[in-house]
Amino acid sequence: MRMRTALAKSKNMVSIRLLQASGVNFIQDYVTRFGFEASKHPPYLTMALGAGSVTPWQMVAGYAVFANGGRRIQPYIVSEIRDEKDQVVAQAQPVKAEDAPLAIDPRNAYIMDSMMRDVTIYGTAGRASAALKRRDLAGKTGTTNEHVDAWFCGYQRTVVACSWVGFDQPRNLGN
Repeated sequence: MRMRTALAKSKNMVSIRLLQASGVNFIQDYVTRFGFEASKHPPYLTMALGAGSVTPWQMVAGYAVFANGGRRIQPYIVSEIRDEKDQVVAQAQPVKAEDAPLAIDPRNAYIMDSMMRDVTIYGTAGRASAALKRRDLAGKTGTTNEHVDAWFCGYQRTVVACSWVGFDQPRNLGN
């Protein structure tokens, strides 16, 4: 099975074999390029399945690397706040992607972007592009064992977002 198809269809054994071939210590170090702490991602094959500790905010920062052609930016939520007179009272000062440090090779970011677009067109998030009638979305779905929680992290050209669904005290979400 091609990696592209495996990612789109969440065929996790392909990811595990890729991690095994790359070396868990190499990948544990590589995730730091996306802003993740290596210590929160133990060097085990389960890392390919998302084992480790991250927040939705960290996932947004990580996915932004793909959205920005391999450059790592600091995400922000609100671009500006205006008062009742339409005067700007606060404004984010984000670093432009072209001025941000390169986290990964732009060619790798391009391939990953293309593969994650396939996830939203042909794969586990295929309903997103169909329902919204858009082909510019990219991202990845995820679930845990026993359907305890579920998430989707994705982006288009100007926005990266991550949604998570679960309970504070873990329990099955149902079907």
